[in-house]
Amino acid sequence: MNFNATFFGQLIAFAVFVWFCMKFVWPLVLGKIQEREKRIADGLAAATEGQQTLEKARQTLQQSIDQGKEQAADLIRQGERRREELIEQARAEADVEGKRRLQLAEQEMESIEERVRQQLGQQLAALAVAGAERILQSEVDAETHNEMLEQLGNNL
Repeated sequence: MNFNATFFGQLIAFAVFVWFCMKFVWPLVLGKIQEREKRIADGLAAATEGQQTLEKARQTLQQSIDQGKEQAADLIRQGERRREELIEQARAEADVEGKRRLQLAEQEMESIEERVRQQLGQQLAALAVAGAERILQSEVDAETHNEMLEQLGNNL
């Protein structure tokens, strides 16, 4: 056997094998590789897009949380203002009611004082009349007169 003929036979067989692989097998392998590369690239693009969407959602969520906090703070401030207004209004009403009751009490005290004066005046007049009757019924004596004035003073 000749080494050169075997070598050329193997070389031709290898060339036919390479041509066959490049013509029929290689396009299938390249198609699968390209298809897989495309799926990987699409997956990476979708992951990147998902991360961007997630980041946008986080930002939107944070904005919503911040806005909710601001609204809650506004509601709290409005509630505090309303509470202060109600307290001030209640104080004003209590002050007006207190003044009204004080005025009524003063008026009632004045009327009671007036009734007491009238009653004292009536009792004083009755005592004066009673004292004058006694003086007129008895003789006019300085000692008797002084005793009657003392009794009249004790009755007052």
